[in-house]
Amino acid sequence: MHNKNSEYHYRAVFLVPPSVHLLDLTGPAHIFYEAKSYGAPIEISYVSLSNESEEKSTAEISLGKLKRFNDFVLGPNDWLIIPGLESELLLNEVFLKEHVQFYEWLLLQHQQKAKICAVCTGAYLLAKAGLLDGKNCTTHWKYLSDFRYRFPDAKLCADRLFVKDQNIYSTAGISSGIDLSLFLLEEQFGSVVASEIAREVVVYLRRTASDPQLSVFLQYRNHIENQVHQVQDLLAQNLNKKFTIEDLAEHAYMSPRNLTRLFKKTTGITIGKYIEKLRVERAMHLLAEGKKMDEVASECGLKSTNQLRSLLNKYKASIH
Repeated sequence: MHNKNSEYHYRAVFLVPPSVHLLDLTGPAHIFYEAKSYGAPIEISYVSLSNESEEKSTAEISLGKLKRFNDFVLGPNDWLIIPGLESELLLNEVFLKEHVQFYEWLLLQHQQKAKICAVCTGAYLLAKAGLLDGKNCTTHWKYLSDFRYRFPDAKLCADRLFVKDQNIYSTAGISSGIDLSLFLLEEQFGSVVASEIAREVVVYLRRTASDPQLSVFLQYRNHIENQVHQVQDLLAQNLNKKFTIEDLAEHAYMSPRNLTRLFKKTTGITIGKYIEKLRVERAMHLLAEGKKMDEVASECGLKSTNQLRSLLNKYKASIH
C-alpha cells in the first residue's frame, strides 16, 4: 500500500489510460509541477488504468514507470486527475466494461472525499462508474449528444469551461484542464499562488459567466505586463501597509506617471480602485471568519472601523 511521505501534505495522482490525449495529461501535470516548484507540498504520481507499467499516448509518445491505481488510498487532501483518451476506446462498450475493478476503486476514493477531476472525455470513465448520476458535469462539445444518450442520469452542462459538483470536477476540453488545475490550486492555496503559477506558464485565467467567479486577487491579471504584475503582487500581499504612488513606481522601476498610465491601460481600472477592491474582498473574508471590525480594518490597511464600513457600503458588501 502506498504511504504518504511525511514531507507531503497533498497528492496529485494522474491516471494514464491507453491512448491518452497527451495535453489532457501534461497540461494539468505541469501546473501541479509548477505549484510544487513554488513550494506547495504536493506529491505527484502517475498510475495505469490496468496493470501495465507503460502506455502509449495518441501522440505516439510512451509513458512508463506507471504505478498500480489500487496501490493508492486517497483522501480530502488529494486530487485524482483523469484525462481524456481515444474515442475508439471510449465508445467501445467492451473496453468500458473491462475496468470494473477501477470503477469500484474510483467510487471508494469518492466516498473518502478525494477530489475526482475529469479532463475532456475522461468524464466517460466517471460516468461509467456511476459517479456522475445526478451530478452536474461537462465534457468535450463533440461528444455532448453521445454522452447524454449513454448517461442520461448525468446533468450535462454545455458551454462551460469546467464544472464543479461537490468533490467532482469535469472540463470541456483539452486546454480547459489547465484552467481547472489553476482553479484547484486556487481552492487549496489561495488566489495569489494560482495567479503566480498562471503567470509562470503564461496562461490567462479564464472563466465563463456560469463558472465559479474569479476572486479579485485573480481579476485584472489577464495581461503580460510584468511591471504591472509586480505592483499587483506587492499590493495583494501587503494590504495592511500604506504605499504611495512613488513607492509603487519605484518597485516597478517606473516613473509614477508612467505607472499610473500603464496600470489603467493594462487593467482597465485605476490603482486606487484596484486597492479598494482588494480590501473589500479581504475584509469580507476576514469578517466571515469571525474577526472583529477593528482587527479587519487594521489588516486591510484602513485607519478605523468607520473607514471600513464606508468602504463596504460603497461596494454594497454586507457586514455579518
